[in-house]
Amino acid sequence: MTQNGEESTSTRRPEITGLRLAEDAPEPADPPAPGPADLPQDRSQAILEATKQIGALLKRAGHPFALAGSVAVYAHGGSRYLQHDADFAILPDDAEAVAGALREAGLAVRTPPEDWLLKTTCHGQNVDIIFALAHQPVTEDMLDRAHVLPVDSVLMPVLCPTDLIRSLISAFSEHYCDFGSVLPVARAVREKVDWDVVRSTCGDQPMAAAFLFLLERLNVIDAQEGQP
Repeated sequence: MTQNGEESTSTRRPEITGLRLAEDAPEPADPPAPGPADLPQDRSQAILEATKQIGALLKRAGHPFALAGSVAVYAHGGSRYLQHDADFAILPDDAEAVAGALREAGLAVRTPPEDWLLKTTCHGQNVDIIFALAHQPVTEDMLDRAHVLPVDSVLMPVLCPTDLIRSLISAFSEHYCDFGSVLPVARAVREKVDWDVVRSTCGDQPMAAAFLFLLERLNVIDAQEGQP
């Protein structure tokens, strides 16, 4: 038992030797200058780099394809703000051959539960290889209508604006109906779209019809003839 704050011999802490005084400690080195890997990544540019690499690979392999999704909108003059993935449309019969070409290039190919696409990763970005758009198989006619456009300096086929809009609004359903994400796309490409074709092919679908009505009320497109 101790008294007056004194420790007994049996409980006294051992002396610690070899401590360096604070004034003798070496000054910490300056932190290393940030390198490219330490800088914030431009997500949009990363998606574009992935798009260019996959597009170039498919071109070399000779597989018909067309760029789809948000990067296709960018190629047609839309926003460069890309925050999702890169999408490529291919023919259903080419899916196995395209998967083989990707694997030969050292890219892992994943088969998700959905039976209409394959997935891979390039430059850390997700890439979807799609062979059905809005539940309809990609066709040769659709790929033939694609426009060859520069995508950040690399030429590649891009879904024509009419097919691009049709694929987006035909995907609307009672479970997915995000008009807000497609509205800026429609605004960006409205002068390049054949809206009569869009109406004739998907205008009888309830969600698509509602979106077309919204575009008319917002004066994005002209009202259909015969309608107020």
